[in-house]
Amino acid sequence: MTLFAIAFVLLLAACGTSGEESSGSEEQSGENSGEEQSLFDELQEEGATVATSGTLIAATYYPEGSDELTGYDVEVMREIGERLDIDITFEEIGVDGMLPALKNGRVDMVANDFEITEERKRDFAFSEPYKYSFTSIIVREDDLSGIETFEDIPGKIHGGGATTTHSQLAEELGAELKTYNNVTNDVYLRDVENGRTDFIINDYYLQKLAVEALPDIDVQIHPDIKFNEAKVAAVLPKGADELKQKVDETITEMREDGTLKELSEKFYNADVSQPPEENIPSMDELDL
Repeated sequence: MTLFAIAFVLLLAACGTSGEESSGSEEQSGENSGEEQSLFDELQEEGATVATSGTLIAATYYPEGSDELTGYDVEVMREIGERLDIDITFEEIGVDGMLPALKNGRVDMVANDFEITEERKRDFAFSEPYKYSFTSIIVREDDLSGIETFEDIPGKIHGGGATTTHSQLAEELGAELKTYNNVTNDVYLRDVENGRTDFIINDYYLQKLAVEALPDIDVQIHPDIKFNEAKVAAVLPKGADELKQKVDETITEMREDGTLKELSEKFYNADVSQPPEENIPSMDELDL
């Protein structure tokens, strides 16, 4: 198995911590324009620390044989820093610790394939989306893990991170949960193949790369189940309006000048900078 495959962590989820933490201190929330201005000025003067995992192939990872962090989220943030004259430093933190680190001021932003959710927006701000995707599920190759529709999920075993939105969704659908802490992609996929778990809910593009990276494992993305269009963005301190405005303007520029498209095609072999063309139903539309 290649180091590339071993490194690929399906914490994807990105990506998926539940984000129940409350908003931060007065310093982080920036409740008046003076504080917002000083926060942006401070980042320009002293640099910004961005939390990321370094373990999520395509988004934030170390290529095989390299000690330099890269990935779509990483390079998007580097480009934002370059255009805003902010020196970006990445701090590698486990997914469950990223939002608490933002809340308590340990880091200034988070970039780790985090999906914008209403729950998270109560406590944190988000930039303009720089990635659009949707949700899919990985199942066994030979029998689709006995899952033809969502109605087959109750009683099935879902593999995922303990605090991810995807695990929460699986539980809401009636699945039993098997939780993991920072294990690598091959562990997740082998458990599905061997029947220890039945399925994994996650981001389509990340799952596609996972399956392609480990072709010897007999799993596949379910051909008939795709739902919940997702918008991925940088997570910012609640109330940091000027910082958000500057970052949003920069992301818009990067979308318009083709930079996001170029970076997404480099890391995902697809243009994830635009919403998917096909109609992706939401969970509400599925009438479960």
